[in-house]
Amino acid sequence: MSTRRHRIVHRTTMHYDREVTASHNELRMIPVDEPGQTTLEARVRVKPLTWSNGYVDHWGTHVMSLESRTPHRELEIEATSTVERSDTPEGEPAGWDAVRAERVQDRLSEFLAQTARTAPHEEVMALAEEVATAATPREAARSFGDRIQGTLAYERGITGWQPTAQAVWEARRGVCQDFAHLTLGGLRHIDIPARYVAGYRTAEDTGESGLARGASIAGRNHAWLEFWDGEWLPLDPTDVGSVGLDLVVIGRGRDYDDVSPFRGMYVGPERSELSIDITYTRVG
Repeated sequence: MSTRRHRIVHRTTMHYDREVTASHNELRMIPVDEPGQTTLEARVRVKPLTWSNGYVDHWGTHVMSLESRTPHRELEIEATSTVERSDTPEGEPAGWDAVRAERVQDRLSEFLAQTARTAPHEEVMALAEEVATAATPREAARSFGDRIQGTLAYERGITGWQPTAQAVWEARRGVCQDFAHLTLGGLRHIDIPARYVAGYRTAEDTGESGLARGASIAGRNHAWLEFWDGEWLPLDPTDVGSVGLDLVVIGRGRDYDDVSPFRGMYVGPERSELSIDITYTRVG
């Protein structure tokens, strides 16, 4: 069995124009612990910090809720984790009858309902209906991911967290979360349960399948999805075929809103600026 171990340091700094008297935030930066992924170390440092509380949300994501009541002009957050990824076997594909069974559709209804972000464009629905003629949902999902990847151009900096799948389709370009939202909408349209996955891609910007041991790179958050075909299987429409030991899962949900890594409110000036710095090191 192949394994790979990564150390991830995720630094987030919120800069304010003037002094902030209080801020309350939620962080989702701790990798999940599950078959195929073992979180060996996870710690979060926040400055300034008055109190914090950790819990696991409805979707199984680790959340740190915190408040900073000391006046400040910067909020500094550093999340450090060491994660070991290992191969997990893939079972036999299920048929359409199994996926569309009433008990499955009811149990996984949260991952079949469209959201404001995933609601598909008419052209995307038609594209999804074409792949629904495939022999199995697994074949259909992967074929649809190929089509989305082949149609959209990946272009950093053109979308933020606001765009809907329909707007992205009309622009024909976006970033990883846009590719994920578009694919989610299409798969849900043809009754394949699908969920949004947020995490890290540890081979980011290398142009290679993975880092050499001991090597470090500057990286980014990443988003992909999982679809249900008798089991949950990963699919990365941004880079089809890349799902493997270089992806580290932080959390899952219906769309980006369920797994945003940093969100909150503060009492202070209207203007603020967020900076993010992520470093990956392969340690095993």
